[in-house]
Amino acid sequence: MKRSGFTMIELIFVIVILGILAAVAIPKLAATRSDATSAKVTSNLGTVISDIGSRWTSQGSWPAKWTDMTNVALTTTAGGNTVATTLSAGTKYYLQTKNTGAAAADACFSVQVDANGTMEITALTNGNSAECKLAKTAAQKSNMSAGDNVVKYTDLAGAGVAY
Repeated sequence: MKRSGFTMIELIFVIVILGILAAVAIPKLAATRSDATSAKVTSNLGTVISDIGSRWTSQGSWPAKWTDMTNVALTTTAGGNTVATTLSAGTKYYLQTKNTGAAAADACFSVQVDANGTMEITALTNGNSAECKLAKTAAQKSNMSAGDNVVKYTDLAGAGVAY
């Protein structure tokens, strides 16, 4: 009587090959997640800049709440857990890789507006996570921010759209 099936050697070879594939794939997966997070932060920065500019151009003033202007979550402190709800001219708000529970190393940019329609974007030095570094490089190449701790001023001008 002949038995069919896999020998022990064949099973060991399959397990070794799967182990090699996993050893190659897992670091690639981690790098892909880091790239996706940095792309999200860069995109969120672009959205905030666009939303702030659109609001000032159309209204000539700031709303009382961030959520009336943008859906991007900004925090009240670098590495803080509190998502900013109210908007106060002259106060810095922070864009992080995570909305809550982030470390100070995950605070990539600060955003500040004043009562005259000037917006300040600063790439933060303490934002030294891999995701922040990638996001800051991309933002600088896209002219959304300057180097670390260098404020990029944007005068939004205008005082509302005439109807």
